[in-house]
Amino acid sequence: MARTAAGPIRLVMRALRLRCPQCGGRPVFVSWTAMLPNCPVCGFRFERGERGYWLGAYFFNLMAMETVFAVWIGGFLIATWPSPPWTLFETATVVLMLAVSVGFFPFSKTLFLAFDLWIRPASPEDFTAPAEAARLRPPSH
Repeated sequence: MARTAAGPIRLVMRALRLRCPQCGGRPVFVSWTAMLPNCPVCGFRFERGERGYWLGAYFFNLMAMETVFAVWIGGFLIATWPSPPWTLFETATVVLMLAVSVGFFPFSKTLFLAFDLWIRPASPEDFTAPAEAARLRPPSH
């Protein structure tokens, strides 16, 4: 199968639909927080080999939270000025930040993969199955 590099817009659109950024295949997640190791369609390995690979996805999640936070602060203060209800603001901010961090989690992973594929296109090594170390069984007596 020929593997061609998709453009950044196509990569992002696939990621926003929670599909494999490489081919658009699905499913990518088995639950809201658990991602498959490989794409079931093209075999693309989602963790691309470095330790701490998903740190970039956590950064994407943080950027989303900070953006929502900034918009929230501005909108709330503009809407309620000159006497903002601070208790409501504090409570709503905590709830909003928790909801955004959990709700955006799978998107942060697929968007980070899309960004990584745009910067560093897939290579043949990205289509190998992840290896697991064999567990040794204790001798039975």
